[in-house]
Amino acid sequence: MNTVKIHFLGASGTVTGSKFYLDTPELKIMVDCGMFQGLKELRELNWKPLPIDVSKLDVVLLTHGHLDHTGYLPRLVKEGFGGKIIGTAPTLAIARIILLDSAKIHEEEAERANAEGYSKHQPALPFYTIKEAEKTIEKFQYQNKDEWISLSENIQFKFRFNGHIIGATFIELNSYGKIFVFSGDIGRTADVLLAPPDKPDWADYLFLESTYGNKLHPVENVNKIIAQLVANTVNEKGTLIIPSFAVERLQTLMYTLWQLYKQNKIPNIPIFIDSPMGNNVLKVFEQFPEWHQLSMNEYRSMREHFNIIGSYADTWKTIDDPRPKIVIAGSGMVTGGRVLTYLKQLMHKSTTTVLLVGYQAEGTRGRQLLEGAHELKIFGKYVPVKAKIRHLDSFSAHADQNELLSWIENIKNIPESVFLVHGEPLALDTLRVKVKDVFGWHVHIPKLKEIKTIVV
Repeated sequence: MNTVKIHFLGASGTVTGSKFYLDTPELKIMVDCGMFQGLKELRELNWKPLPIDVSKLDVVLLTHGHLDHTGYLPRLVKEGFGGKIIGTAPTLAIARIILLDSAKIHEEEAERANAEGYSKHQPALPFYTIKEAEKTIEKFQYQNKDEWISLSENIQFKFRFNGHIIGATFIELNSYGKIFVFSGDIGRTADVLLAPPDKPDWADYLFLESTYGNKLHPVENVNKIIAQLVANTVNEKGTLIIPSFAVERLQTLMYTLWQLYKQNKIPNIPIFIDSPMGNNVLKVFEQFPEWHQLSMNEYRSMREHFNIIGSYADTWKTIDDPRPKIVIAGSGMVTGGRVLTYLKQLMHKSTTTVLLVGYQAEGTRGRQLLEGAHELKIFGKYVPVKAKIRHLDSFSAHADQNELLSWIENIKNIPESVFLVHGEPLALDTLRVKVKDVFGWHVHIPKLKEIKTIVV
């Protein structure tokens, strides 16, 4: 009799920090290795060592490249991990960009905190350095999707296309004949850039994301709303600031604005893309055309329409530019990145509009703005919020409740257990009830650091 022990080390009872550790008789495997984001109590978990012997871990499998699925990898290596990190080629390209950018931000924030003295820690240290990120990237190995890959005599895995962002997959892991399905983050069925996700057809144990487990995405006329916001920005001679994730969200926004301009629905207003990481991600779209739906001609025409900002000096020139303008800058939940500089300088003006697109996690500045905060703390100082705050949910790259139910409806067997992960408590519980009512399956919501033993 063989057993698999599953350790829920992240994304359990919360959305971020994805880490699932499988202790099997042949191998020790981790699926995803992300950072916690949002509430301070969650972010502080990043600094605590994992409750496992990291040096005995054999392999990390990545569903996709987002920070909350890959951002802990350099710490894992620092703690003694010496194995392989496996993902699809575009996933590893994205992870490389995100880890190097994240390391740079960690170094800069530590340097700024030490210079300005606003950290409780003396000295403030980066969560990891660029050198540590580079050492981690050396362990990357890519595998194709739709192929069973053997890890050991009785354990194989397969990556399957999942929409969400370029390179993203769900993982089917065959351990001693039992199929473990890790959903990762499930994409939308009608994405402008990506094909609809594949669906699993068998799952003995299903690990299902629940980010929007209690919600349906609103039916919004996105083009009309954005066209109106641009018209208002032009009339007020103001700035439309769109905080954006560099991966997928930025490219979707670019495509939408470019289409609106081509259809004469918005004027030729200057649009600035201020995201060094986003600029690198655009190159990944060029490198892996088979992973998205844009033709290379379309892609190049779109890119030429925007002002891509390279240096931080150009950020300040853009802020000082008196023309009405649109600025798309990272990060999507306003947790860091170049967008903070724009908000610090322009958020006190009533002619500024901030358009939040997609999910805003608890404890982030994006959620604070969404909930009507009158001021934001940026770089240790409070900035008054006089700008108009708007929100669009239809840009979310996550499946909503109906899309989640549709994603699992092709599963032919009755799973022995469904574990709901990647969700806040209300979303988790709502989806638990829904899956139980619709399918009659056994559903469990694991707690952080819970260990589940499964006989295989």
